[in-house]
Amino acid sequence: QVGHEPLPPTAGRNVLGRKVLYLPGFFTYARHIVEVDGKRGLFRGLTPRLISSTLSTITRGSVKKAFPLEDMEHVSNKDDVKTSLRKVVKETSHEMMMQCMSRVVSHPLHVISMRCMVQFVGREVRYSGVLTAIGRIFKEEGILGFFVGLVPHILGDVIFLWCCNLLAHFINTYAVDDNFSQASVIRSYTKFVMGIAVSMLTYPFLLVGDLMAVNNCGLRAGLPPYAPVFTSWIHCWRYLSAQGQLFRGSSLLFRRAPMPAACFPID
Repeated sequence: QVGHEPLPPTAGRNVLGRKVLYLPGFFTYARHIVEVDGKRGLFRGLTPRLISSTLSTITRGSVKKAFPLEDMEHVSNKDDVKTSLRKVVKETSHEMMMQCMSRVVSHPLHVISMRCMVQFVGREVRYSGVLTAIGRIFKEEGILGFFVGLVPHILGDVIFLWCCNLLAHFINTYAVDDNFSQASVIRSYTKFVMGIAVSMLTYPFLLVGDLMAVNNCGLRAGLPPYAPVFTSWIHCWRYLSAQGQLFRGSSLLFRRAPMPAACFPID
């Protein structure tokens, strides 16, 4: 995500037989991290990430108890489209509120986790523990330092929820016939499939949020040549868009190198 590629790409061919350069994938880089840092290197940022996930779960549960959603009768008949859509909108609004609250509460630990991980790039030790990191961020950046990158993350969450739930609703309502024997089974998987598809489209928000969390924080990964000093997340988005890298880091295995074909060696 931060643009650090310590290992060279390898030449290969795509499905059409054309020569392409592939960047190292997850397993190659996992071995590289073990060689440099040992097995502990694979778990950089794990503690704040676990705390972040715990806070997120607790917050969602607390919000759900404080603002319970009234049960609505299941509606699948096309004659009740308005009622069904109203149910989806109400449920999605409630889910969005829980997600936004949990994101706000857990984001400071996400920032710390990101910074702990990207220290690998510059071999730094500025963020050696959760408490140390909290003190450093508060001293150097103030309260706002804990929430850098929050806006794109929330926008990504909101867009994901609405697109996923509405698409699943319309597909289940108009594309799946109630008379079909496996209709209920298909409907149960629709939202899951839509979630995978929509998550790919909203990935740029995740990338921008993570880059803003480490940008200009004193770590090498957040400074040139890996990234300019961004003035806002919109500046970061525009920069990545101009570079054609809004989906950088989205693939774990088959990673195409952004290199023109003319640069490939000829056998």
